[in-house]
Amino acid sequence: MIEYERNSGTKRVLISGASGLIGSAMVRSLERADAAVVRLVRGTPRNAEEIGLDSREDLARATVSGFDAVIHLAGESIVGRWSEAKKKKIRESRVQGTANLAGALAAAEIKPKVFVCASAVGFYGDRGDEVLTERSDSGKGFLAEVARDWEAAALIASDAGIRTVNLRTGLVLSANGGALAKMLPPFRLGLGGRLGSGQQWWSWIHIDDVVGTIHHIMETAELLGPVNLVGPNPARNAEFTKQLASVLHRPALSPVPGLILEMVFGRMPAHELFLSSVRAVPEKLVNSGYNFRFPDLRVALENLV
Repeated sequence: MIEYERNSGTKRVLISGASGLIGSAMVRSLERADAAVVRLVRGTPRNAEEIGLDSREDLARATVSGFDAVIHLAGESIVGRWSEAKKKKIRESRVQGTANLAGALAAAEIKPKVFVCASAVGFYGDRGDEVLTERSDSGKGFLAEVARDWEAAALIASDAGIRTVNLRTGLVLSANGGALAKMLPPFRLGLGGRLGSGQQWWSWIHIDDVVGTIHHIMETAELLGPVNLVGPNPARNAEFTKQLASVLHRPALSPVPGLILEMVFGRMPAHELFLSSVRAVPEKLVNSGYNFRFPDLRVALENLV
């Protein structure tokens, strides 16, 4: 994990989704830098370091006043079959939850210097081999629609003069959770392989670079609006799975047909989560001077597994 200088950067940070893959890594990093971290949590707060957040209810502006930065990462998991009830939870937790928080920040007496709000590269939809920067248009599909509305909800804070950044996050690589952790057991048994045709592009980023880029964003005043939170070298799924198997010294001879993914996850999530092609690149991060610690896929995988 990247270490940061003590007493540098942001001092008081409000964060939602603190127990998630990215949130827990951010909390550890912020606390190492001596930041005072307060968590936005679902349900009843347990102590003075927590504030309750319900996506269905307005948030009192006084509770979010006086923070240097607010990092909003909370959202219903997109993994699983997308029933209408599941899709409603995915949308409501992101769109309404963001609108409630952004509205409270906009009305706060002491507004944060920066509002960092999660989004996703799903914003772009299935785009084949097209190279996608933050200037690219949104695509089609359920996740693209959710991401558009999600980012629109954050504009409430932006319109109030708060520097707002939308993190269009790709596939986060971590051994502690997320997609990679789920892939490791079958690959270690030699049962891994490409998904579908394997020609779809995966935009990935090492968890240490996720933490590093969020610190960089908080400290870089010119960064605002959408930012592709991905590494500089996206890989096709076939190459990704080949490299993972190689790092584990196993073959990658067990491809998973798209039909099997559809049977397990349902047609829509199978295509949007695993088979769609998103070749996003971090144009804004590179132009703002961020140096990736893990720009190479193989090195990133070797570091993690």
